[in-house]
Amino acid sequence: MPRIPTYLKRAFRPITTLLMGSSVSQSSAVAAPIGSSLPNPPPASAKHAYFAAGCFWGTESAFRRRFPLTSSNSGLIDTRVGYIGGATASPTYLTVGSGTTGHAEALEVLYDPEKLNFFFRMHDPCDAGGQGPDRGSQYRSAIFVEDEREEKVANEVKKRVQERWFANKTVVTEIVRRGPWWNAEEYHQLYLDKNPNGYECPSHFVRNYPTVLDTPIKA
Repeated sequence: MPRIPTYLKRAFRPITTLLMGSSVSQSSAVAAPIGSSLPNPPPASAKHAYFAAGCFWGTESAFRRRFPLTSSNSGLIDTRVGYIGGATASPTYLTVGSGTTGHAEALEVLYDPEKLNFFFRMHDPCDAGGQGPDRGSQYRSAIFVEDEREEKVANEVKKRVQERWFANKTVVTEIVRRGPWWNAEEYHQLYLDKNPNGYECPSHFVRNYPTVLDTPIKA
């Protein structure tokens, strides 16, 4: 089956959203909490991370392709897409898409080992206006951290990425303290698993850069 060009997928995305009607406009806290559908409880050492890298469909798909949950050593335990970084309660896909709520489409990751190195590889952290054809603050590059330790680690990784990968550009990824997280509608969870020919941002691919985690980061 021939692949649908990216620009056509992007054009049909808002039309698809409108056709979904009320199922998309309902309260965004529709999907179950991360980890709730796992056959066994996550380990006590598991941590949460929150990444914004453009359209959350492709962000989630990129992480799950790179770290398959079926692999015992992938480190990725579960994912959820949702909204973070805004000023209004109970955002929805439609309100966030308007660009007026301040939220970013984002990915919540439940994981064991560090995933920051991959985050900077799978999108363009130097794009201040969004990712690929997805423009607006809801598609910004950002890491939402829980505490001072996470903030220090994220800033050190960002610093190394800037120095080693983008000497002639500026990494614009925001590193900010996490506010409330809102699960996106169930329709958006694992979207590209359910819709293999669906839209995926062309900026979502893994860059072949040398590691920036060759020396430990002191937190």
